[in-house]
Amino acid sequence: MTAAPWILAVLVSGGMGLLIGSFLNVVVYRVPAGMSIATPASACPTCHTPIRAGDNVPVLSWLLLRGRCRSCATPISARYPIVELATGLFFVIVAARLWPLADVPTEARPLVGRLLALVAFLYLAAVSVALGVIDVEHHRLPDAIVLPAYAVGLVLLGASSALTGDWAALLRGGVGLVGLLAFYGVAWFAYPTGMGLGDVKLAGVLGLFLAWLGWGEFAVGAFSAFLVGGLFSVALLVTRRATRKSGIPFGPWMLVGAWVGIFIGGAVFSAYLSVFGLA
Repeated sequence: MTAAPWILAVLVSGGMGLLIGSFLNVVVYRVPAGMSIATPASACPTCHTPIRAGDNVPVLSWLLLRGRCRSCATPISARYPIVELATGLFFVIVAARLWPLADVPTEARPLVGRLLALVAFLYLAAVSVALGVIDVEHHRLPDAIVLPAYAVGLVLLGASSALTGDWAALLRGGVGLVGLLAFYGVAWFAYPTGMGLGDVKLAGVLGLFLAWLGWGEFAVGAFSAFLVGGLFSVALLVTRRATRKSGIPFGPWMLVGAWVGIFIGGAVFSAYLSVFGLA
């Protein structure tokens, strides 16, 4: 089996990640402000000069401009190249995880099915970056980003299951969507001040993707959100950077937990079961 398809998928994913990271900077800035992400064209917020196409190259343009607007020399936040570079690296890692070299299909239908699954998880990666930054800055998980993820996930993962014949994965995904959505919904209803409704909506999306991969990924991903979020909150309290009344966004930890489940959830769950002789 040749490694060419794997190498191509990983490289293309990384390049796409850099470009999409540039677009995510627009999303992070405009969506919380209620602005269109399509129009007008990107411009300097200080002098309002439209950004040239040559100054829109991910990471490289920021370095060449030394982090300043070409027209008025206003500093450009380092967040822009960081988001671009982080998204590119994130896409590479996701591609390598979901399409291991030793398991590249050779037949057309399974190959296309695996590609669609990869696209679905790359989409989730992009959504994760945007939502994570927005929730940290604005304590919001906008419906304009979260709700379309249901449709995109169901269509892409459903098509992947149809092409690979793995209908059990789609069934698991549906159960995971409803189950995690219901769990967070009950938690929100019982203690609405401790969790936002945006967290509830996001839970369904994460449940779909996690359970589609497997029950181990689902269990570890769902649990890790509370584990990582709790540890971070305790660290803030110990260092006195927050109090018990401080509002700490939970969305980023839901996303971190989900990706822990996606990357290592199956292995961790199998190791847990083996300890009790259940694997």
